[in-house]
Amino acid sequence: MALKGLDIFKLTPKTNCKDCGNPTCMAFAMKVASGAVDISKCPHLTEDVLAKLAESTAPPMKAIKVKAGDAEYTIGGETVLYRHEKTYVSKTLYAVDVDGDFENSLKVDYDRIGERMRFEFAFVGFKGDIDAFVAGAKKAAGSGRGVILCTGGNVDAAKAAAEAVKDAKPILNGADASNYEEMNAVAKQYGLVLGVRGETLEELHDTVEKLEALGNKELILDVGVKSVKSAFEFAVQIRRAALHGNDRVFGYPSLVNVELLAGGNYDLETALASLFTLRYGSIIVTSAMDYDRSLALFGMRQNIFTDPQKPMKMEPGIYPLNGGGDEDPCLITVDFALTYFVVSGELERSGVPCNLLISDAGGYSVLTAWAAGKFSANSIANFIKEYEVENKIKSRKLILPGKVAVLKGELQDKLPGWEIIVGTSEAVALVKFLKEFVKNG
Repeated sequence: MALKGLDIFKLTPKTNCKDCGNPTCMAFAMKVASGAVDISKCPHLTEDVLAKLAESTAPPMKAIKVKAGDAEYTIGGETVLYRHEKTYVSKTLYAVDVDGDFENSLKVDYDRIGERMRFEFAFVGFKGDIDAFVAGAKKAAGSGRGVILCTGGNVDAAKAAAEAVKDAKPILNGADASNYEEMNAVAKQYGLVLGVRGETLEELHDTVEKLEALGNKELILDVGVKSVKSAFEFAVQIRRAALHGNDRVFGYPSLVNVELLAGGNYDLETALASLFTLRYGSIIVTSAMDYDRSLALFGMRQNIFTDPQKPMKMEPGIYPLNGGGDEDPCLITVDFALTYFVVSGELERSGVPCNLLISDAGGYSVLTAWAAGKFSANSIANFIKEYEVENKIKSRKLILPGKVAVLKGELQDKLPGWEIIVGTSEAVALVKFLKEFVKNG
């Protein structure tokens, strides 16, 4: 179990240490236990004690670094079972099978609220032919995404593929009770994260313990493909044992292959990918990824893996819509992501060329930002100046959200030469409003 403040206090020197910034070591120990200060701040602890305390105060789930093309991601490191308890820290990553509709899946690549939306890994499954497996591994590595090699427990296939794409630092999946020593040797040789599986939770637990005894703690736990029920049970029980039971043997991220669980049913596959994004897949393998499937899946992932205490925000700036140019009118709103998507969606539906200005309002909605003084005549005027709107856009027509019509007079004084127009109170009315606005000049 993790050490508590009193345990830490027993290991620290009994001095009145000014270097630690605390009147007593007991106060310092309690701060360490609560996570308010790092144990290394105390200069009086020996290396042995520091190592023991660092391990005991570390998160119950180990954070694992994985390479995905030119990027590097962290999986694991979670401290809570439910997002609302605090926050999740490492987003679920998605992998696509190279034997599926891989080329079209590569085309799914877009930005949403400053985050790049695309699958991060290419998955290669061993199907009995080592040469074909190696060819698949090279294809995956050539995609610029991370590589997952699912060896099916075949050590020879693992060696051949790992050697072929060693520079890609693939995840090597396939260690089990029968081959963990050989698979561990391959993973250690190439410095790879090793995937572990077991027929039962008890078998998986035992195998992980044996791998840890061999010095390997760069692991990911495969929840299996016997059935949806079994995989879900494994995923939940592993996470619960680590976080609530403080079982560090199960304190590793997990891998879920929903392609095999769905048995070729794409709708079921998408539903399962959503399910295991919530509970608790660190990496999820699918057969393909098109825009229709990814739009909902990536959007849900982004909503889940953001800090619930911090609103999702758009980057402030000028967003031309419907081919908007420098002669087209401007509309301004706040940077709250939901407001942007609702407003921009209606503007696009209108078909009217325009420029949507996104002002920094702290991620608040229009009325909340106005009440907090973050969306005011001053902030709007400062935005126009800071982003050099007058140098980039010739139009001098600025449409305000109807809910802050009260700003019109003051804003008109601060922006001489601009025509300030009060728009609609609700986004849904923007289509009619803009069409009439263009018609009437």
